[in-house]
Amino acid sequence: MRLFLFLLILPFLKEAHAQANETLTWFKGNTHTHSYWSDGDDFPEMIMDWYKNHGYHFVCLSDHNILAEGEKWKLIPAFPSHEKRFREYLKKYSEEWVNYVDSASRIKVKLKTLEEYRPLFEEKGKFLIMQAEEISDRYEKKPVHMGAINIKELILPQGGNSVAEVMQNNLDAVYEQRSRTAQPMFAHINHPNFMWGISLEDMMKLNGERFFEVYNGHPMVYNYGDSLRPGTEEMWDKLLMDGIKKNKPLIYGLATDDAHNYLSYSVRDSNPGRGYVMVKARELTASAIVEAMENGDFYSTTGVELADIVFAKKKLSVEVKQQQGVTYTIKFFGAKADSMKPVLLREVKGNKAHYTFKKGDTYVRAKIISSRYKENPFKEGDFETAWTQPVLNGNTAK
Repeated sequence: MRLFLFLLILPFLKEAHAQANETLTWFKGNTHTHSYWSDGDDFPEMIMDWYKNHGYHFVCLSDHNILAEGEKWKLIPAFPSHEKRFREYLKKYSEEWVNYVDSASRIKVKLKTLEEYRPLFEEKGKFLIMQAEEISDRYEKKPVHMGAINIKELILPQGGNSVAEVMQNNLDAVYEQRSRTAQPMFAHINHPNFMWGISLEDMMKLNGERFFEVYNGHPMVYNYGDSLRPGTEEMWDKLLMDGIKKNKPLIYGLATDDAHNYLSYSVRDSNPGRGYVMVKARELTASAIVEAMENGDFYSTTGVELADIVFAKKKLSVEVKQQQGVTYTIKFFGAKADSMKPVLLREVKGNKAHYTFKKGDTYVRAKIISSRYKENPFKEGDFETAWTQPVLNGNTAK
């Protein structure tokens, strides 16, 4: 089923949308992470405990082609780290909570469903779990993965006769469910450069795609491209320019950690905490988070946190939450209508900067780079970085 028309003609917001007469709060969240329900290496309760204790407000556990429902038993790998983790899990949650079988020196554990473990962690206004799935499809040998956020029902991979058709079919399936159930939800393209599965040209063919991962913390994802293929930031600018030409809604860039590994930490592992989003929403509910993200009221980051982002009177202003001993470079990127090539519009050293649209500018987005190295980075030598969402000349990004 093709994407519903309402997603293609979402109304433009008025300037200074984020300064409307309502109280808005920044919420920290991650839309892409894994557990024992698929190929992660930890129990969902231990994972939720980690995120909640590290200042996150919402998490989407997005295992591959499965929801945390029904009965699933996990055979604990016969490695000391996994066996040690089981003992920690058992001690933390008790014999009454953990259903397991220990025979022939191998342990099998019945995994808890989302509805079972959700009450242990959710607190109104403090912590929210949004049901999600990584729809893991492919075309020939190319992996084609999409995140489905706040869904009600499992979505099976839809397949297709090309990479673009596979993506479009899965995208349409998410929004068919949204229309049918009236539950707010959205899809995002996951790690396009993972095994070089999704090209820029593939993404340009889509209708209705609003989000993709500009940063993914998995070590097998080529965020920076290579000598022959573009990195995700270059992809982002070209997607924006192509979308403007075709009168499509702007596409927003997410940062996620895509965590799989919780028992060991290194640049070779896919660990939690590498990338996340900060969403400015009216309340910590799934509907408010989805609404804010579709409005572009969020930024993506690997550690840099912002005091505020304001877009009013054709001026985009950014203020960084200053950390002692850390310096910042704020870069504004955009494109001119006559050339439609991405350019650096302005660069400022400091924790505050702005850019005012000039004649011929089409869009602008900001990238903030700190002088502090990222702890446990995607790639050695990475600095903590943040990306604001693009805004259009004369309108907020929408």
